[in-house]
Amino acid sequence: MEEDDDVSSPEALSHLVSSLASFHHLDSPISYSSLSSLLSFLSGDGAAALWTQLAARNLPISALIRPISAAMESSSSSDSHLSLLASLAYLSLLLSPSSPLHSLFSPLAFLSLLRSLRRSLKPVAVPDSPKPRKNSRKRKSDKAHPAVSASDPESDVADLVVKVLRLLVSVLGRVRLDSFPDARKSVVETMVAVLDTAVGRRHQMSDLCFLILENLVSRPEHGEQIETAIEVFQSLTPMILAPMKSPTRAAVLGFVVKKMVPLGQKIDGIRKTLMYLPRFLAMKTPEKADPRACAVDAIMEIVRAMECEDRIGFMEYVVKMTQGKAQLRLLAVDLIFALLTSLHDPLGVKDLAEEVGSQWGIRCLKALVERCWDSVGGIRARALVNLAHIIGLLSEGEENRVRLQKVMGIGNADLSKMLRRRCIDEKAAVRKAALLLVTKSIALIGLPIDEVLLETIGASCSDPLVSIRKAALAALSEVFRRFPDQRVTREWLHAVLPLIVDNETSIQEECENLFLELVLNRISQSANVSLSSDAAEIGCVFPEGVLDLLRGIYNGEVAPCVRKICTSLGKKKRLKPLVARSLQNIITTSESLWLRSSKSIEKWTAPPGAWQLLSEVSPFTPKAIDWKFLCHHWKLLDNLNLEEQSKVSDGGDPNSVSWAGDRVSLLQTISNVSLELPVEPAAELAHNLLSRIENFNLHLSEVDAHVKSLRTLCKRKATIPEEANTLILKWVHQLLSKALEILDVYLSEVSEAGKVNHFLTPPQGGRKKEKAVSASMLKAVAAVFTIGSLVLACPSADLQGITPLLHTIITSGNTEPKAKKLVALTVSFKEVAPSLYIQSWVTMGKICLVDDNLAKQYIPLFIQELERSDCPALRNNIMVAMADFCVRYTALVDCYIPRIAMSLRDPCEVVRRQTFILLSRLLQRDYVKWRGVLFLQFLLCLVDDSEKIRHLADFLFGSILKVKAPLLAYNSFIEAILVLNDCHAHSGHSEIQGSSQAAHQPFAIRGTDETSRSQRMHIYVSLLKQMAPEHLLATSAKICAEILAAASDGLLNVDDVTGQAVLQDALQILACKEMRIQTTRGSDTSEMDDEGGDSGGTKALLAAKGRVVTEVAKKNLIQIAVPIFIELKRLLESKTSPLTGCLMDCLRILLKDYKNEIDEILVADKQLQKELLYDMQKYDAAKAKSTVAEAVSNAQGSDSHSLPDSMTASRIHSKISDKLGSGANISSALADAAAEATVRSVLKEVNRDAATPPLHSMSVPKLKSGTANAGVSTGGRSSNVLESLRCRQSFESDEEN
Repeated sequence: MEEDDDVSSPEALSHLVSSLASFHHLDSPISYSSLSSLLSFLSGDGAAALWTQLAARNLPISALIRPISAAMESSSSSDSHLSLLASLAYLSLLLSPSSPLHSLFSPLAFLSLLRSLRRSLKPVAVPDSPKPRKNSRKRKSDKAHPAVSASDPESDVADLVVKVLRLLVSVLGRVRLDSFPDARKSVVETMVAVLDTAVGRRHQMSDLCFLILENLVSRPEHGEQIETAIEVFQSLTPMILAPMKSPTRAAVLGFVVKKMVPLGQKIDGIRKTLMYLPRFLAMKTPEKADPRACAVDAIMEIVRAMECEDRIGFMEYVVKMTQGKAQLRLLAVDLIFALLTSLHDPLGVKDLAEEVGSQWGIRCLKALVERCWDSVGGIRARALVNLAHIIGLLSEGEENRVRLQKVMGIGNADLSKMLRRRCIDEKAAVRKAALLLVTKSIALIGLPIDEVLLETIGASCSDPLVSIRKAALAALSEVFRRFPDQRVTREWLHAVLPLIVDNETSIQEECENLFLELVLNRISQSANVSLSSDAAEIGCVFPEGVLDLLRGIYNGEVAPCVRKICTSLGKKKRLKPLVARSLQNIITTSESLWLRSSKSIEKWTAPPGAWQLLSEVSPFTPKAIDWKFLCHHWKLLDNLNLEEQSKVSDGGDPNSVSWAGDRVSLLQTISNVSLELPVEPAAELAHNLLSRIENFNLHLSEVDAHVKSLRTLCKRKATIPEEANTLILKWVHQLLSKALEILDVYLSEVSEAGKVNHFLTPPQGGRKKEKAVSASMLKAVAAVFTIGSLVLACPSADLQGITPLLHTIITSGNTEPKAKKLVALTVSFKEVAPSLYIQSWVTMGKICLVDDNLAKQYIPLFIQELERSDCPALRNNIMVAMADFCVRYTALVDCYIPRIAMSLRDPCEVVRRQTFILLSRLLQRDYVKWRGVLFLQFLLCLVDDSEKIRHLADFLFGSILKVKAPLLAYNSFIEAILVLNDCHAHSGHSEIQGSSQAAHQPFAIRGTDETSRSQRMHIYVSLLKQMAPEHLLATSAKICAEILAAASDGLLNVDDVTGQAVLQDALQILACKEMRIQTTRGSDTSEMDDEGGDSGGTKALLAAKGRVVTEVAKKNLIQIAVPIFIELKRLLESKTSPLTGCLMDCLRILLKDYKNEIDEILVADKQLQKELLYDMQKYDAAKAKSTVAEAVSNAQGSDSHSLPDSMTASRIHSKISDKLGSGANISSALADAAAEATVRSVLKEVNRDAATPPLHSMSVPKLKSGTANAGVSTGGRSSNVLESLRCRQSFESDEEN
């Protein structure tokens, strides 16, 4: 207390005033002691005495202000404490009672105070202290200075800043800043700077800063409130657009929403500023995805706090943004999504007084639908994704669904049409987004589903990209889940089930899950269905779509996929017994319903697919299969089979295919559950099967099933394996001997008939004899087929006597000498019994699979028959056999692969498709290698006449080959150009000619006609799409070096037709867009960064790689390509070749990205430089004109003569600016289009009511003379002028030509 009294004593005050007087004369900062004394006086009641002392000594106020300002201006980091104390003293002086406020407040001193605040918050670099030599010395130092180590200078500075801010709040309540706009602006900037460093450390600082900003905006004495609010919001914008994790962002948004918005409701100027704040933030939003998402979130937080009228104004502004530049359109798409999903009742369902078209949500939704047709792929994708989520959220209520349907069908924005276009978009992200939209909007689309859209979604299931296949799988499954009609079921089965063999494991698992959910679970609902008394049709008994599913499963293309899925699900123990019980109930109920209608049981068939699916499920649910059920239907089908055989023998023609298929599936089911069968019924069944096989009158599709079932019964019922093998071998030899007898008898009959018919003219014999021969021939065919099945079932069986007979049949009619042991026949079975001839080849192939020595002898014979046979069925069967040989005897068949691949050009589509599928599987399993001419032979499948083969080829080259052999397309590209053109005029590639010329010729597409060139270009483009950027660059260099340079050096004969075709193809390849190196420049890739899942490091690496490749491509163009082009152009001009124009077009396309560097690139040929510049100008002008004409026609619709208004013109300009950029060509083309529209409109108005007069009635215009006699014109002068006008060319002749 004594110390305080001493400081406040008159002597201390006098000493303080004296020191102030000395500082005033020296113009230096106040000392620390004097500043402490001053603060002590001001904190007590000594402020009045201070003013009295100053007045008594005649010291001006500046004597007090100058040293304090100098202290506040101290820039040293060590003086930050002093500058804050000086700021505290200055503010205390302003707040002291009876202080001369107007004299004390100085703009310069106030700015010094604000600068001291900003400097005090900057981080201070602490110098490194020297390390002690010993730890003991360090410990002593710590003990000696505990206060130093415990003190925190940053904390002291923060406390002083808080005190200064508190006093500044009070000072702003007393002073006016309306006359000092710079000081007000500096206050705003200082508070923002304090916020940027204070938030997260001291909440008091941020609260005080927000309070100061609020006082500045709310009090009119600090200036125009609109201007102040604008300064505050502009300064806070970087913080509002900061990342989500920034604590400053949340605090600033809270200030705007909780403080400024309520203030705006009271003050109109602040409300107007707040109304434009979201628009300003939209203009300042960055392009990147994450900052854009943060900006949208911040904007929406402000918009939600605004009044309804202001919100609608902002929404209208967002709708206008959708017609702006690409960056604004992308932001508008995100803002529309946020507006429609976060605000209440966006579609105006509850406000029925307004029309549908006047609702703000409807207008936003229309604008979003328009962006789905945007010219930028990233915007299209984003619009589709947002539209999908919006539809998913807003289509819950019935009223919302109705309004959405109206909006989606407005004008040209028809949903089905848009989805069809977007599902086949060139951008992968757009295709994926369109499929997501299908998934979300299928309930909105409703029935009937557009057929083309359905097929398009199905085709997307085989897209090269995994993500799109997943999206298509989800979309088509959602359609099937909601509308399981016959068309959707068929498309789903054919598109989704083949994905079980997809390379991606997750897609296989999803396919299994969907099959379990949408097929097996639906079928399981039929387990407890009972037949009602009034049921008339089977379709009304079971749940909807169950019979359609079974019918679709019965399809030959779907059945293998179903088998693989059921096997996979069974191994994972996911097949439930309920499925098997449901299928049995379906078959039993169908039979009962048939018998109830008093129909003959002979005409009953089970629902298609029921028996087949039961046979696939039964191995994993054997206990769920009822033996009585199997026994009953076996006896039924067996009796029906005997009746069919009697009808066949009597000359009937029953349709037994469905019965045969059911019997096969039933036998498969029986063999699967044989362990559960009783002993006696199993033995009876085995005896029955053996008897039926011995009759050799089964349908060929049933033979394998009977043999396999009999073999399974023998194996499972035997006590030891040796007993089972002995039993199997016994009945196999029994059947083989009987089959041999039948073949001997038939061959004898044919031989005798051939001898008789050879001497009798005409041949003798009646109808009964022909029937007997046909019956014996059918029995011989069955015997041959049964031999093949028995050989595969028991490879150790003795085939003595059978192989010579088969050899006799397959070589009958040949003039080649045969061995003495073989029977020589003069009859050709190819003509007498084609079915026996074909089955003999098939059986011989099965025998070769189990006999190595026999395979070595007969494989060349198979190849010979494959090349010579005129029967498509035989060629197809031999192709299947050769595929099996390739697996069994890989080294033996490898030399025949080029000859086997010749079947890719077979005249029969089935053979071509079978060959393609079999060879593709062998290539995937590495039994066949991509070497030699095999790759070139596969290329023509890309342009095959069959759409199915083209589809398979696209999938092979686009998905499988790209992963398995990524360099194959690059390594074989040049050779593909020469082979496809069948070119032998290139002396540098003579190795292609020689011995392989005959192999290449069937796989060439010779000719320079449009069809041949388009087919070759399609193949080239398909290969280029598989290459990486560095491979594209190397390919272009190889084309220049091996084709263009060869042509200029004379190695490629350009006078030859094939040489010209090769050169033309090379030039078109270099000019195509697929050859261009895709860089990360342009808005499309930057706008799509949020669609991919790559990390920032990966994107940076790809961008760097793209830049390097681009630089190398430019260097390659300047150093390699251009000199070759110059030499080639001189050669073609000397020969007056028609390829000169093609070369100029190619060079123009290559150099259009380097317009500003053409002088440097073409320095060796100035004439070529001028010609290229002229061609580029012509091309740009023509392209701008055509693009503008197309945009105008699309904008005007059907009324092509109307002049577009200003809004339409701006939209057209924005659209074509995205495509062509900005330039004089666009403005000129727009002006021409507007002038043309005006002329047409005027002519239409003039001639509306008057017919066009005939030509002879029109008067010739009078022309004035250029001489002094203007009014007089001679006839000769007039005729000369008219003739000159007639000969004058049009201004647009160059562009039109």
